[in-house]
Amino acid sequence: MPELNTASMPDLVFAILFFFIITTTLRSETLMVRMKLPTASEVQKLEKKSLVTYINIGAPMDIRLGTGTQMQLNDRFAQVSEIQDYIAQEKASMNEADQPLMTVSIKADENTRMQYITDVKEALRKAYALKISYSSRKGVN
Repeated sequence: MPELNTASMPDLVFAILFFFIITTTLRSETLMVRMKLPTASEVQKLEKKSLVTYINIGAPMDIRLGTGTQMQLNDRFAQVSEIQDYIAQEKASMNEADQPLMTVSIKADENTRMQYITDVKEALRKAYALKISYSSRKGVN
């Protein structure tokens, strides 16, 4: 029985590896809060996602951390008072020309109290992050 020629095997492996590297997106943060986004009738996609900073608000996934509303900034829980430092840090990591174009996207659970959202918006105003977007899912008419 003739032997199987495996000379092209490394080329095939590298081609498959290259395909997965190109098509895979890296997750920037691990979601630590449960969210069911509210529905909206007029939804638009954000254009430059590299200029978007996310604030996640909802109940913690780990029940040992409580059932109340928590805010996640990057990969940690935070208080509303920490938003100014967070925005300053995010702006500092951006190109100076892109800093005025930064958008803050609030991804909040549909059961989050509006007072909490208002407190977050007030802290964003103090941090001069004036472009705010609300994340939602497309609802039916």
